[in-house]
Amino acid sequence: MLTTKTFFRKTKRGNILKIVREHYLRDDIWCGSNLCSKCKHKSKDLVLDEDPDSKSSLYPEPHYLVLDTNIVLDQIDVLEEDALCNVVILQTVLEEIRHRSSNVYKKLRDIIGDPKRKFYVFVNEHHKDTYIEREPGEKVNDRNDRAIRVAANWYKKHVNADKGQHEGRKGINIVLLTDDVANREKAIREGINAASMQDYIASLSEAGFLLDKISKRSYALEGESRTPLFPPHLTPAQIHDGIKSGRLLQGSFLASRENVLEGSVNVEGRDKFILLQGRTALNRAVDGDIVALELLPEDQWSAPSDLVIQDEEEDPGDLLEDEEELKAAKPRKAVERTPTGVVVGIIRRKWRQYCGILQPSALKGNVRHMFVPAERKIPRVRIETRQAETLSKQRIIVAIDSWPRNSRYPLGHFVRALGNVGDKETENEVLLLEHDVPHNRFSDAVLSFLPKLPWVITDADVAQRVDLRHIDVCSVDPPGCTDIDDALHCRKLDNGNLEIGVHIADVSHFIRPGTALDNEAALRGTTVYLVDKRIDMVPELLSSNLCSLRGNEERFAFSCIWEMDEHANIINTKFHKSIIRSRQAMTYEEAQLKIDDETQQDAIAQSLRGLNRIAKILKAKRFENGALVLASPEIRFEVDSETHDPIDVQAKKMRDTNSMVEEFMLLANTSVAKKIVQEFPECSMLRRHPEPPQPNFDPLVKAGKNRGFTINTSSGKELAASLNEAYTDENPYFNTMLRILATRCMMQAVYFTSGMLQPEEYFHYGLACPIYTHFTSPIRRYADIMVHRLLAVCIGADATYPALLDKKKNHELCYNLNYRNRMAQYAGRASVALNTHLFFREKVQNEEGYVLFVRKNALQILIPKYGLEGTLYLSKKGENSPVTFVYDEEDQSQKYRDIVFHSFDPVVVQLSLDRSNVQHEKLVFKLVKPVIPGFSVPVLDEPEPMDVASEEVLSPKRKSDLPSAGVELPAKKKGKKKRQRK
Repeated sequence: MLTTKTFFRKTKRGNILKIVREHYLRDDIWCGSNLCSKCKHKSKDLVLDEDPDSKSSLYPEPHYLVLDTNIVLDQIDVLEEDALCNVVILQTVLEEIRHRSSNVYKKLRDIIGDPKRKFYVFVNEHHKDTYIEREPGEKVNDRNDRAIRVAANWYKKHVNADKGQHEGRKGINIVLLTDDVANREKAIREGINAASMQDYIASLSEAGFLLDKISKRSYALEGESRTPLFPPHLTPAQIHDGIKSGRLLQGSFLASRENVLEGSVNVEGRDKFILLQGRTALNRAVDGDIVALELLPEDQWSAPSDLVIQDEEEDPGDLLEDEEELKAAKPRKAVERTPTGVVVGIIRRKWRQYCGILQPSALKGNVRHMFVPAERKIPRVRIETRQAETLSKQRIIVAIDSWPRNSRYPLGHFVRALGNVGDKETENEVLLLEHDVPHNRFSDAVLSFLPKLPWVITDADVAQRVDLRHIDVCSVDPPGCTDIDDALHCRKLDNGNLEIGVHIADVSHFIRPGTALDNEAALRGTTVYLVDKRIDMVPELLSSNLCSLRGNEERFAFSCIWEMDEHANIINTKFHKSIIRSRQAMTYEEAQLKIDDETQQDAIAQSLRGLNRIAKILKAKRFENGALVLASPEIRFEVDSETHDPIDVQAKKMRDTNSMVEEFMLLANTSVAKKIVQEFPECSMLRRHPEPPQPNFDPLVKAGKNRGFTINTSSGKELAASLNEAYTDENPYFNTMLRILATRCMMQAVYFTSGMLQPEEYFHYGLACPIYTHFTSPIRRYADIMVHRLLAVCIGADATYPALLDKKKNHELCYNLNYRNRMAQYAGRASVALNTHLFFREKVQNEEGYVLFVRKNALQILIPKYGLEGTLYLSKKGENSPVTFVYDEEDQSQKYRDIVFHSFDPVVVQLSLDRSNVQHEKLVFKLVKPVIPGFSVPVLDEPEPMDVASEEVLSPKRKSDLPSAGVELPAKKKGKKKRQRK
C-alpha cells in the first residue's frame, strides 16, 4: 500500500517545482504477541507473553507497557533493571531516541536484544492502521505523541479482537507510560490506561530500589528558600540572538578543582579564558557544559583568587563568607585583571553519571540525602533513596536530572552501587568511570574479527612484503612491557654510511576499516595505563601477541629506513611493509649495560652503540633548533605480585637508552608526517602543539624573577636557552622545578586534520618541529593506525577507502582522540594518586620538599623523592592558630616574623594519610622545618638525602610528545659562571 503527499515549491528562478513524497504502508506487520491469532508471526518474533504476570497494584490485570520517548530518555536507568517486561517500543520512539541520544539508544538496543526482557519493536510508522499524517499547524512532538496514542489504542483492540471466541481467555490491557501530563490526559480521554513512571513503579510489589532510580526533574526542597538563588537562564532564542549580535559569547565551562566558587570558560578565538567568580556568575553551570556568557565591563574584571576553597561540608554560611572574601579580594592593579563574565544560559548540558558517596541526612527516616561526587569539580547532588544505611558505606553512581533556580545544589537520582569505599578494585572502577575510560570486555562482535589461531606467515604474505628477517633487529622497552610496538636496527653500508631502521608493529594489517574491531579501537582511542593494570585499546591477542614485536618471533611490521652519514644527515628515506624477526626484546637497563660493556661485540651490541651515537647527534640538533626540555614529577611503584598493592615508590630514572629510543621515534614520526602530507595535503592526521599565549608564561617569568633569573619567552628557542641558564648552587633542584612550572604553562598537544588548518599552523612548539604526527605506537594509539593506512596508500601497499579521505569525518575522529588521550592522562595520574594513598596508609614520615606555589592561605609543596604534590595549609577556617602568616601578593610570599616562604624554597614536611573523609582520603602535609613554634610538628626522624637527579622517565611506556613528556635535561655548560640569586 502507498500513501503519497504532493506539494509545490517555487524555486529562486520563479519556476514551480512539484514534489511528491511516497510513504509505503503494509497490512502484514505483526504485533509480536503470543496471544495474537491474526498476525502471521514467525516463531522468533513472538516476544510478548500470552498471559503476562502483573506485579502492579494500579493495573493488577495482565498488560503490556507502551513507552513514550521521554520515558526512555529520562528513565533508562530504571529500564535497565529486570523489573519491567512485556514492553512495546514503537518505531516512532526508537527513531526519536536514535536522533536525540546515541548513548540511550545503544542501551535501549541492548535491552531489546535481551530475550529475557521481552521488549518488542513495533514498526508503527509503516502499518496501515497506525500510521498518521501530521496535521496542519501541528508540532512534530505533538504529532509523535498522537502517533504513540494511536498505536497504543490499536494494540488494545488488536490483541483482544478474538477474546470472546475463546472461553476462559483473559484480555490484555495496554498501559501507556508517560511523564507528559498533557499526553497522559489525552490518552485517558481516548480510553487508554496511562500513568507516570513514578506512579507505576510505586505500584509494583518490589518498588524500593527502583524508586531510587527514577529521574526527578523537581521536588519540594525542605529547609531551602523558595526565593530564587540564581538568575534565570536566557531562552535558546535569546541566546542565539545574543551570540549572533556579539553581545554574548559561548564556550566550554571549566570548574576549578581548588575553588568551588570559581571557574572559567574557554571561548574559541580568545587567548585568555573568561573568569567566573561567585555562585551567581557560575549560575548552575557544571564542568563541561557549553554555556552562553556575558562579558562584564572592564572596570568589573577580577583576577583568579589565591584562596583554596573546598565544599567539604554543607555549611552555606561558610560558603557565603568565602564568597564575600572573594569579592573583597579584588586586584589592586588594572594590569592584573583578567576578562571576567557571568553565565546567562546553558547551550548544551554535558551531564554524565558521577561516582561518589552518600552523605546521609541527619533526620531519621528522611529519604532525601546529599551525594558527594569523587571529582571535586562537580557540585554535590540532592537525591532520594530508601537505602541510605546500606549505600553510605559504598561508592555509588548518581545522575543529575535538573537544577532549579531555588536549589543550592542540582537534583538527581541513584543509578547503581559499585562496591565498598576504600576497596582497591572499587576505587579503580571509580577512576575509570570518572575519566570516561571504556573498559568493558570486548564484545563477541569485536572478537569475531580477530585472526584464527594458529596464525602463520604464508608465502603470499612474504610476496607482498620486504623480507627483513635477516637483519639484526631488537626492541628496547620498560620492564614488564608486553605490547612492544617498535624495534630498531643500525648497520654499516658498503659506502661507509649507516642504515638505520625503525620497525613498527603493523596493526593495520589485522584491523581493517569499518569492522566492529576497528570501530571499537576508534572509540577507545588509546590504551590506558594504570599503576597495576592496562586497559587495552585492542584485544590482548593483538596487543600482547600477534602485533607485539616479541623477541625471536616473526612479525609483520611497517618499516621506516634511513640512509645516514656519520653526522646524522639523512641521505634518503624508504618506507616498507615488512617482515622482521627481533633478535632480542630488552629493557632500557639491559640495553644500557650492553652498550657500556665493551667486552660485548655481537651484532646487537654494535647496533645499539651506533644507534646511541647517532641519537645524541640528533638530540643536539633538536636543541639547537629550539626544542624544549620540560619536566614533570613522575614516580614508579613497585607492586606486590599477588596483592598488586604498592610496596615501594621512587622517582623514575632515565638512561641514555630511553633518550636513544625517543630520538628515533621522533625522527620516524617527522619523516612519516612529511610523506603523508605530500600525498594527502587535505586529509592527513597530524599532531600540533600550539605556541602558548604570552600571559600563560606569567607564573614562570615571575618565579624566575624572584630568584634573579630572566626567563625570555619570546620564542621557544629563547625559552629553552633561558631555562638552560637558570641554575643555582644553593638549590640543585631549582632548574627541574622551573621546568615543571614551564610544563604547566604549555598548551595541550592535539591531533588535527591537515586540511582544516594552514601549513604554518602545523608547528609543534615543544619539539620545534614544523610538522609532526604519531606513527610509532599503533598498538596503543588509534591515531597511529590511521597514519599507517595513509602511509600504506602512499607507497602502494594498500587501497584507500572513502572514510580515509573524508576531511569532516577525520576532523570528528580527531576530536574524540584528543578527548580520549586527555582522559587517559588524567586516569593515569589518578591511579598514581590512589596508589600513593595506599602506600602511605599507616605511615607517618618526614621528607624533604620544595615550595612550588605560594597561595593566600596555603603552600603547594613538591616532594621530589615521590614526585608528588600536596597542600600545606597555613590557616583553616574555624581553627585558632597562635601563628599568623602575612601574605604579600606582590612578592608572592608568606611571612611569619623573619621566616619568609617563596616559591622553590626548601622545606621539610611530615606526610601522613588523613582517612577521616572516606570520600577524599588525602595526604596531609605538616611543616617540620623551618621550625615555627606553635605551628611546626616535631621531627620524627631525619629524612633520607634528597635525590636531585634532574632526569625524567618517559611513561607510560614512553612519551615522545609534549607538554606531558619528561625528557633528560641538557648538561650544564662547563666553565660558565652561574648567576646567583639577587
